[in-house]
Amino acid sequence: MCFTADPTADIQKALKAVDLMKILDGQVAIGNKSNSKTIGEHKFWKTQPVPQTLSGSSFAMMAMEEGPIDPIKTVEEVRQEPLPLPSGFEWSLIDIKNDVQCEEVYSLLSENYVEDDDAMFRFRYSKEFLLWSALTFRSLTAPGYHPDWHIGVRVQKTGKLVAFISGILVDIRVRSKTFPSAEINFLCVHKKLRAKRLTPVLIKEVTRRVNLRGVWQAIYTAGIVLPTPIGTSRYYHRNLNPPKLVDIGFSSLPRSMTIARLVKQLAVPTAPSLPGFREMEKKDVPQVAALLRRYLARFEITQTFETDQEVEHWFLSGRGKEGGEEGSAKWRREGQVVWAYVVEDPTTHVITDMISFYSLPSSIMKHPTHRILNAAYLYYYASDSIFRPSSGGSEAVAESSASVGIVEERKRRERLGARLVQLSGDLMVVAKNAGFDVLNALTLLDNNMFLSEQKASCQSLPFGAGDGFLVNYLYNWQCAPIDGGLKGTSMKQGAGIGVVML
Repeated sequence: MCFTADPTADIQKALKAVDLMKILDGQVAIGNKSNSKTIGEHKFWKTQPVPQTLSGSSFAMMAMEEGPIDPIKTVEEVRQEPLPLPSGFEWSLIDIKNDVQCEEVYSLLSENYVEDDDAMFRFRYSKEFLLWSALTFRSLTAPGYHPDWHIGVRVQKTGKLVAFISGILVDIRVRSKTFPSAEINFLCVHKKLRAKRLTPVLIKEVTRRVNLRGVWQAIYTAGIVLPTPIGTSRYYHRNLNPPKLVDIGFSSLPRSMTIARLVKQLAVPTAPSLPGFREMEKKDVPQVAALLRRYLARFEITQTFETDQEVEHWFLSGRGKEGGEEGSAKWRREGQVVWAYVVEDPTTHVITDMISFYSLPSSIMKHPTHRILNAAYLYYYASDSIFRPSSGGSEAVAESSASVGIVEERKRRERLGARLVQLSGDLMVVAKNAGFDVLNALTLLDNNMFLSEQKASCQSLPFGAGDGFLVNYLYNWQCAPIDGGLKGTSMKQGAGIGVVML
């Protein structure tokens, strides 16, 4: 999770070390991970319908036929009974809407979920976050979640919750093919029980339940290399609270730099600068949904947001309790987990841009005074600046690079990059005013445009390159690798990955 004082050197080192095909083969680790394996060492995943390695043949991977790995099945062919658990354990259907059960999941994750290699920070998902991320809606008649996809394991004698996994239903597009998929998250087993090999059973059981709903694919992420990644992205961090981040060891103080000077250099304006920049409202949903779908259509893999109800859920349902608008309440409500902002043209009232982030704090485990790292994570955004002709011409001009021409596409991308610098700058203002210590972003979507531009423009010190990577996977779907923003040809080219996993 940490970042260094010299991000440029880190980037060059990472790009030199990261060989996509070696990552796909599990021959090299990513970041500071030390658990790289070859495919033969992944006994469980070797039995699953996931892409197996192709002996480092990038040409073979690029030429593969994309689609399901397993033969097409019917729901009737799926096992009807839950899988057996080790003696002394039992399955439990978790009702996230139940306060007691939600508290159980919260406690399990807070004490046993993802932490960094140095055991300094551990994700601390709030109960509001669990409700927002697990109780999704695709439409008024089709919920995006199924209660039986929230799966727990309990100790039979005590009823203690010791393991959990969840899934929600999303629509995913991979290049030209769109399909329903389970987004799998929150796989967690109590630390003292990890020798019981509950993880493979949890994965098989959630797969069985997903299949019973006629869904055959899944999307998931991990911080480690498994068979077989479709793409890998790197974390970047924008320091919003230098004294605290240096004190807790999240970042380091550059040589010949004092805290006072660092605070001054990393200072963020007190108010957004873009005209028409405001918080997203329910009335904006149709425009935001249309803009977001159009923007995400440019990427090789993305969530399609088929309905306006989905957009409303992901960007408005987690905005917390409505209350006063004075002071800090203007920037952060009680229980708020997602912040979504739009830019509205003051003349036409057209929504030209949207940008968002969500809150995911971490517990600080080895510090005498600080307990919580308040982290904001960049979420989805969209801008119409990539679609508008550079000069003259019709708005209806074709949007693909091949159709608009190389020169026109370059001009549009330059305009988009400049706009994203402005949008990300205003989002930093929101995050800072809302009390966040750091704004995190991955090298997916078009993030590289402003991650690099923030440095080049000297508008502010850049996002720092972190030591964390996020690896993306598809279950029962094979496809050629998708760029996650690590390619060194141009740091301003954006990425092929357009899906943001929580």
